[in-house]
Amino acid sequence: MAEASTGRHSLRLENRTSLVMTGVTDVDSFDENTVSLFTELGELVIRGRKLHINVMNVETGDLSVEGDITALVYGDKDRKKKPSLVGRLFR
Repeated sequence: MAEASTGRHSLRLENRTSLVMTGVTDVDSFDENTVSLFTELGELVIRGRKLHINVMNVETGDLSVEGDITALVYGDKDRKKKPSLVGRLFR
């Protein structure tokens, strides 16, 4: 049984090379330039170069990313998970 969402999310960026986050609910996609994910408080896109996910724990919502991080872009605050196939078609 899944726990109810607490709406908590935090991140710590060190030297623009190491990012540690909590409150991650799902990673939508990733490559070495972009990590697209969902947090307890909405969408987040991490942009940079040579990005690498070191830790992803779906049980605790912890995520660690390393690389040359150039941008953290928050999206829709109310969108906490990727839309269904029907939702993507009518977007």
